[in-house]
Amino acid sequence: MKIGKKILSKNDKYLIAEIGHNHQGDLKKALKLIKLAKESGADAVKFQKRNNKTLFTKDFYERPYDNPNSFGKTYGQHRDKLELNKKQFKEIFEYSHHLKIDCFVTPFDKESVDFMDDFDLNIFKIASADLNNHDLVHYISQRKKTVILSTGGATLEQIKETHDLIKSVNKNLIILHCTAAYPTRIEDMNLNVIKTLQNKFKNTPIGLSDHENGIDAALIAYMLGARVFEKHFTYDRAAKGTDHAFSLEPMGMARLSRNLERVPKLLGSFKKRILDCEIEPIKKMSKSIYLKKKIKKNEIITINDLVFKSPGIGLQPNKVSLIINKRINKDKPEGSLVLPEDVK
Repeated sequence: MKIGKKILSKNDKYLIAEIGHNHQGDLKKALKLIKLAKESGADAVKFQKRNNKTLFTKDFYERPYDNPNSFGKTYGQHRDKLELNKKQFKEIFEYSHHLKIDCFVTPFDKESVDFMDDFDLNIFKIASADLNNHDLVHYISQRKKTVILSTGGATLEQIKETHDLIKSVNKNLIILHCTAAYPTRIEDMNLNVIKTLQNKFKNTPIGLSDHENGIDAALIAYMLGARVFEKHFTYDRAAKGTDHAFSLEPMGMARLSRNLERVPKLLGSFKKRILDCEIEPIKKMSKSIYLKKKIKKNEIITINDLVFKSPGIGLQPNKVSLIINKRINKDKPEGSLVLPEDVK
């Protein structure tokens, strides 16, 4: 299927650098992260958008938020500091278009979906926490853009309900296996669920929203059939904010992108055969049948006359029966190859 600027074929990968709010509400940092993501091999960058005043209850919005990662005295003030306005998003989308990297958003409420209508996005992400928010799911799906659905904290039955709701109005759906823990312990990744999702939703591409603190899970997920990958991305894992510590820095994202490109090449063919690249090394290291001593015409060759040595440029040891106990048809010096045409 088509996702952003890319046609996702059988062996392709689509790598999303989840910037989220790692820009800390700073446009310059957001633009820097887009550039770094492009240079690191990501196919897309993703941001988040919330209308905090309508999204949170009054008590939740005004709850004190006093910790080292806080950008405000209350949770609402903290979240507001991390939001970008329409003018800033305009620069973000224009810059992404200039760099030829896809850019899209996870909206957490209808107001944020409406906010994005001015930018004519071709992808929307639905967060795991909104999988059961069918009102928002339907509102997003009606726009007929590609929908990427994360499935953390959900049962297979709940995923099926949301899948069917989206597909009833929009066929462009991608489902991401996800564990909604930040970061996720490796024993909670449960990557085999990817196969379960593939069997359940046969005509829907499956991917991985990866919160593991590393790059191993995505490679295993690819081998299980995942083709879309989302990974949190930062300029500095030690930066202020809850997501930075388990995000990938540019070098980590570049390695992940490179390794995902390598996997289909590494898997290669199902057919076992001798490859062209193996011929010379095997010739150098394998053994052939040589004479241990000088032998004269018409003598019978015994095993005691032979030795197996490198290089393997003649008759292989497993073919010794072709010459053993047969008469040599010419004089041959010590150390020479013995070939089938040398015997009667």
